[in-house]
Amino acid sequence: VEMSDILHSRPSGTRSLIDPTLFAALAPDQRQRLRSKGTIRRFAAGQIIQQHGDAANGFWVIDAGQVSAGRFEADGTFDAIALLGPGDSYGELALLANRPRAVDAVAASDVMLLHVPRSAFDRLLADDPRAAQALLAGLAVSLQEMLGMVALMRRSRGGSRIAQLLLTLAGESADNCTIAITQEALADLAGTSRMTVSEALRAFANQGLVRRGYGRIEILDREGLGRAGEVSA
Repeated sequence: VEMSDILHSRPSGTRSLIDPTLFAALAPDQRQRLRSKGTIRRFAAGQIIQQHGDAANGFWVIDAGQVSAGRFEADGTFDAIALLGPGDSYGELALLANRPRAVDAVAASDVMLLHVPRSAFDRLLADDPRAAQALLAGLAVSLQEMLGMVALMRRSRGGSRIAQLLLTLAGESADNCTIAITQEALADLAGTSRMTVSEALRAFANQGLVRRGYGRIEILDREGLGRAGEVSA
């Protein structure tokens, strides 16, 4: 299983960074049942949606906009580990583990979210055994993805790491796949500096491998990007 397995295509053709998949792993009728019990909430860009340690009283589905998930440091800086977009969900793990929130979440833009209460989630699991099986499968995929990412980070550096990470995020998509991610978020995920990411992307763009945009990177030449990863490893 590759990391791309936890990413799914958007109507716009873009992909988001790290989709937890658990809500998406449910059958359409199960998702609709949960949506019918949810409440729409809106947050302005920069507004805190949840904080580490908060009680888990439900989970979130993003209907519009983007959400950054990560942790606030003691000095107030925010260390992002995921950039989520429309169709993504988060917060299910805290419900399953019956533990407080593990991450902070901040609106990266104006967002519209669906908040599904714990009561609806628990009732679905009690009423429909298929739901638990689907969630377990989603968790297994996420664990495999995490292990794969750790291996990727250990065996590559610099431009090679960035090239391999972009290909992983692109998944099985053909050329012209657009990944919805900022350079800062890409640096956080790669465990490197924003300067390293900027230099790598500039080099890739000069070679015609990628096209940089605001908050997104378009893959133009998968094979060429793969060679770049191998050459600079």
